[in-house]
Amino acid sequence: MDPPRADWLYALAGDALLVLHFAIVLFVVVGLVLVPLGNAAGWRWVNHPGFRLAHLAAIGIVVAESWLGITCPLTEWESWLRIRAGAEGYPGGGFVQTWVTRLLYYDAPPAVFTVGYTLFGLAVLWAWWRYPPRWRR
Repeated sequence: MDPPRADWLYALAGDALLVLHFAIVLFVVVGLVLVPLGNAAGWRWVNHPGFRLAHLAAIGIVVAESWLGITCPLTEWESWLRIRAGAEGYPGGGFVQTWVTRLLYYDAPPAVFTVGYTLFGLAVLWAWWRYPPRWRR
């Protein structure tokens, strides 16, 4: 008798990783919008050092990966999980994978992403200059 297959666990882990990856992208994009908006609205938490450092680190990693020509480790890990589940790395999959993948991944030359990530990183640095974090209580 063959042991039970755990393909579905790999597929579930791949979906979970994809959702986490998407949440990080949302954090980076929405975070930049929230800094000036929150400052205009008087939301003190948008200048909390923890929030701002996490935001800067997230976009900093993306920019560094882009400049160094490194594929995001989350993308690599998710693709590995999908292959272990017996699926192709990309495209295809279930509902979650199909829709989050369409929102997260685009087909364009690498230089387009490098320029886009760099400009976004510069916008985050501008937000640090324009709305500096509050280091004291």
